[in-house]
Amino acid sequence: MKTRLFSAFAGRPFGPATGAALLAATLACTPPEDLARTPPTWASGATCYEIFVRSFADSDGDGMGDLKGLTARLDYLNDGDPATRSDLGVRCLWLMPVAEAPSYHGYDPVDHYAVERDYGTTDEFKRFVAEAHRRGMVVLVDMVLNHVSSDYPAFQKALADPAAPERRLFRFQPEKGPLNKWGGDNWHTSPLRDEYYYGFFWKGMPDLNYEDPDALEEMRRVATYWLTEMDVDGFRLDAVKFLVEADGQADDTPGTHQVLRDYQAHLMRTKPGVFTIGEVFDSTAALLTYYGDQLDGYFAFEIGDSILAGVRDGRGTGIVAPAMRLAYSVPAWRWSPFLRNHDQPRTATVLGGDLAKAKVAAVLQFTMPGLPFVYYGEELGMTGDKPDELIRTPMAWTMDAPHAGFTSGTPWQPLAADSLRANVGAQQGDPESLHRLYATLIHARREVRALAEGTLILVESNTPDVVAFIRRAGDEAVLVVANVGVDHLRGLKLSAGAASLPPGANAPLDLLTGPGKARWVSDAASGGPIRATAIPVAADGSFRDYTPMEVMPRQTVFVFRVR
Repeated sequence: MKTRLFSAFAGRPFGPATGAALLAATLACTPPEDLARTPPTWASGATCYEIFVRSFADSDGDGMGDLKGLTARLDYLNDGDPATRSDLGVRCLWLMPVAEAPSYHGYDPVDHYAVERDYGTTDEFKRFVAEAHRRGMVVLVDMVLNHVSSDYPAFQKALADPAAPERRLFRFQPEKGPLNKWGGDNWHTSPLRDEYYYGFFWKGMPDLNYEDPDALEEMRRVATYWLTEMDVDGFRLDAVKFLVEADGQADDTPGTHQVLRDYQAHLMRTKPGVFTIGEVFDSTAALLTYYGDQLDGYFAFEIGDSILAGVRDGRGTGIVAPAMRLAYSVPAWRWSPFLRNHDQPRTATVLGGDLAKAKVAAVLQFTMPGLPFVYYGEELGMTGDKPDELIRTPMAWTMDAPHAGFTSGTPWQPLAADSLRANVGAQQGDPESLHRLYATLIHARREVRALAEGTLILVESNTPDVVAFIRRAGDEAVLVVANVGVDHLRGLKLSAGAASLPPGANAPLDLLTGPGKARWVSDAASGGPIRATAIPVAADGSFRDYTPMEVMPRQTVFVFRVR
């Protein structure tokens, strides 16, 4: 039977690692113990969206985004109606820090129990949470466990009085400790006397001393407040690698793992169904040591890095390997692929402003397993590079208002130079835009079981220019095939082992077309339409030397639904 292929998205080179290499890499990762934990009901097929409130939407013209502005824009993220497609369709929101802090970014809390005054009031935060819940979205807030601001009242008392009881919440000593393994100095001179205090990131962020039980007890109280009084659904936990330094080792210590176990246990007792996800910026092998009975999930840094490196550099090796390692070790809802976050140059910048490459990166992220996260503005192709303020610029909403509709005043940070292109108004109604691709992919993950829950299966190709894989759940499967090379390919052959596809299944159906429209993809080499051939699936679910089409266009991703 012949089948038709409709939509394709342009991109840049990446190719599969060999099956043997992936198998060896997977076997090298020992699955952690005690992974039996019930996934939250909302997580299957869900996508989460990271928001910097200061840069999202300003309601009062003071130039800073706020909670009222964010609440007014919730329909953009999810309007609460599963039948509509004009919204992005996300089901989970992560807010960067919203507690009172002296910095613009908030990662140095000075009062854990107060909403950042630039953002609004406690009542406004509660209204935001209620409106998000009404639309079917859960709310995660950033929890900074590792440190506080040097202006934190307890730290100020500890500095001022060596006999103060607050002093045990921090680490002081008469001499500097050793440099960390990266050559950094984490011991800072006290401004009041001849002594030093410990702060991994810098002098303005003294670390809490979790060797004293009162430090952990206070952070338990903070969590209880946000879960019960503010009704959030969980936390993104910042910099969890560094909670307990021991004998000169700053990261990944037994004490750090124990703090996370104790903290997670408290959260689960306080609010059953709570969800936690931690930042462990490290290799997959290091990441696996944080599972078991610690946090629910962690960000999969290696997946985003491998996708972007391959797309940017035209290098296929290693694209699928990090996802394969995690997929064979940890339940998919407990790890999160993402392309970029608030600490990294934006995707469009990494890819040299090539939005075709950004489309390929998005397709790869959303067709892999895991619980994906999207940094605000990535769906528009916003650009930005270091310093950090330039990767946290205001969201652009429209071409028809000052400052792209972010504020009626002067924005706290100038909008990115590309805001006339990378804005919601310019893209939301354009079926070819990056925004519409993101929305299509996010909705597809919710609606297609194979994308929501399917096993990841590598497909072998006879050329390094192609990366291909299958997501299978029961009798439903999705086949992803990408030619990321610079040339059109003839003679492409794909093969997969037993149980890769439902036996006899041979009907690929496109997932990524615009609403109500099925579009042929023209072959730039011949000018004619491309028709996909039937997959010759054997009785055991394998296939060999499958040629999906006579010519596969360059820098193109095809997604087939097979059932």
